[in-house]
Amino acid sequence: MEIRRLVDFGAYLSEPGQEQEILIPGRYLPANPQVGDTLNVFVYKDSEDRPIATTEHPFATVGEFAYLEVTEVNDVGAFMDWGLPKDLLVPFSEQKIKMRRGGIYLVYVYVDASTGRIVASARIDRFLGNVYPDYKPGQKVSALVIEHTPIGYKVIVDNLHRGIIYANEIFRPIELEESVTAFVKQVREDGKIDLTLNDKAVVRQGELADRILAYLDRPDQVPVGDKTSPEIIGMIFSCSKKDFKKAVGHLYRDHRIEISADGIISKA
Repeated sequence: MEIRRLVDFGAYLSEPGQEQEILIPGRYLPANPQVGDTLNVFVYKDSEDRPIATTEHPFATVGEFAYLEVTEVNDVGAFMDWGLPKDLLVPFSEQKIKMRRGGIYLVYVYVDASTGRIVASARIDRFLGNVYPDYKPGQKVSALVIEHTPIGYKVIVDNLHRGIIYANEIFRPIELEESVTAFVKQVREDGKIDLTLNDKAVVRQGELADRILAYLDRPDQVPVGDKTSPEIIGMIFSCSKKDFKKAVGHLYRDHRIEISADGIISKA
């Protein structure tokens, strides 16, 4: 936003082409501010419902999940430290269990439609899986680790989807509440995403899938499929039968091939 005018207690900002002015207190201004300077700010409402700007960045913004600590509980709800002077409210109706001061909870940050205020909810399920994932194998994503299970870790992918990192795909220790960079292995029919921390294996699988498609487009191709021997698969594609089947599975789920009794057929 652009500094429109300076006052004793701060400055008033506006977006280019907009008339509405928003106050930024003086403690957030850089040294020697000038009218016309631009600032990158976060805007929220103060205790009197006035929009106010700050150059501080909260731990989470609207549309994001985060683990936050409760600083106070009163008759309105629980208030959480999200990195700004005014704490973030979690109304009682948005708590899965009764929150207690000092507790750390996973919440989703959103704008309450009735008040226009930024609030949080611990009822995270309704904010996940509302759109079907559109990822390709090997695509890099951000994953927030939320639960340890016997087979691996459940995660939230890009603040939108449910995912899992299986134990055999983890090559370094990871912790609950940690955000990690992961890579898509596959998107399942139920919309959940299988991830890996090792991008090299996914890249190899993607390259193999491309080789299979190129082979299927050849006029002199020998039919290949599930019944083809590992030796022939190795000779044609320089890979194991196991890797071949994985690549075929991904191509089938992406609707790029058909599987018949005689072998696989490109849909291109």
